[in-house]
Amino acid sequence: MRRNGSPDVHQPAVRRTTGLRRGRRRRAAALAAAAFVTPALLATSACGGPADAASASSDLTVMTWAPSGTGSADRPGMTALAEAVGREINGTGGLHGRKLRVLTCNEHNTAEGVTACARQAIDAHAVAVVGSYSQYGGSFVAMLEQAGIPYLGGYGLSTPEFSSPLSYPVAGGTPALIAGSGRQLVEAGCKSVSLVRPDTRAGDTLVGYLDGALQPAGIRLTDIKAPEQSNDYTAIAQRAIGDDRKGHCVTLALGPEPTANLLDPLRRLGAKNTSLASVIGSFQQSVVDATGGDNGPLGHAYATGWFPAEASPVWDALRDTVRTHGAGETAIDVADPGVQTTWVAYEVFRAAADRVDKAKPLTSKTLRAVLDGGDPIDTHGATPPLSWGMTNMLASADSPRLVNTSVTFQQVQAGRLVEQHQGFVDVRWVLAGGSPPA
Repeated sequence: MRRNGSPDVHQPAVRRTTGLRRGRRRRAAALAAAAFVTPALLATSACGGPADAASASSDLTVMTWAPSGTGSADRPGMTALAEAVGREINGTGGLHGRKLRVLTCNEHNTAEGVTACARQAIDAHAVAVVGSYSQYGGSFVAMLEQAGIPYLGGYGLSTPEFSSPLSYPVAGGTPALIAGSGRQLVEAGCKSVSLVRPDTRAGDTLVGYLDGALQPAGIRLTDIKAPEQSNDYTAIAQRAIGDDRKGHCVTLALGPEPTANLLDPLRRLGAKNTSLASVIGSFQQSVVDATGGDNGPLGHAYATGWFPAEASPVWDALRDTVRTHGAGETAIDVADPGVQTTWVAYEVFRAAADRVDKAKPLTSKTLRAVLDGGDPIDTHGATPPLSWGMTNMLASADSPRLVNTSVTFQQVQAGRLVEQHQGFVDVRWVLAGGSPPA
């Protein structure tokens, strides 16, 4: 359910040291949304001057937003992680010789909410918006462009995030996931595939990506549109399973809440031969646990993700930060893809900030110059090295900024989501409408 309202803003202090360590890497992100903006907070965020005119002695300001208190779209862990990372960074010396102030904002899962959040970032002269979640890119991307503020590591829910020259996505969004799911099902030996996806314009775009991944293997695709909200998905589940023949596979590309509602009729129908697959974000480890592990409908299910599985040592530093600095009212689920995306985004932000000439102030302009420079940024195994240089752009008029076209293949085994395919799988050829590599 969506709720209108003004954004909730909070600004914990945030800072980071230099130096890359796999064991304890410092991150910066944003804090859980507060209910009201106090006069003191308003006073500290009302800085004067343009974003690129920050003095070397002033705090650096960034913002992270995500919805909270809205229902299935909520991602409070993203801003809670930011608070934890903020304490860690400011406790270890800062960033670029300055203290880092992180603003967080509840965008309420509305266009009005995220517009207000973007206005807060602009008014506070933020050098970047980092690791955020909103499906309303059409409402905020142009605002950030006009202010010269880079959008670094958004969740990838809207087309402008993959086309704006000031957007720096760290993952391939739903297009990469659904293309990757197709290739995973090809490897799994599926002979036919049913796609259960939202009956929306965004859902319409998924069909082409999945079909492009399946066609080279001659696999027939059935498109099944599902309502975004329903208390009974029995008819959808029956259509997806069909006659339950061997070699038939079903891939889910719904939101978490409709996926959870769909799993119940899938369990009741008890298909013996149909294999289930999904994209991370539709379900994650907590859903596997809640539905019975290997004995539930997600037993042995395939999953395509942007990042390595939660059990990977890649996330050891994230877990350490949550344990050490994550004290707060909001639990931080390190298996949540929003939390992981925020973590990667702040890792990139920190690394880019370290590359800014120390003789120059760190501003949105100097930060963009580093990000646009083309030199890869290492995320310590969470993604392939990331670069937004011209040679890394996707050959797509709609999504040129989709530079990370790699995904991971996971599977539920012994009740846990684990790596099913070692390393990353690049689906750039699918997203660019090409042919598979020889």
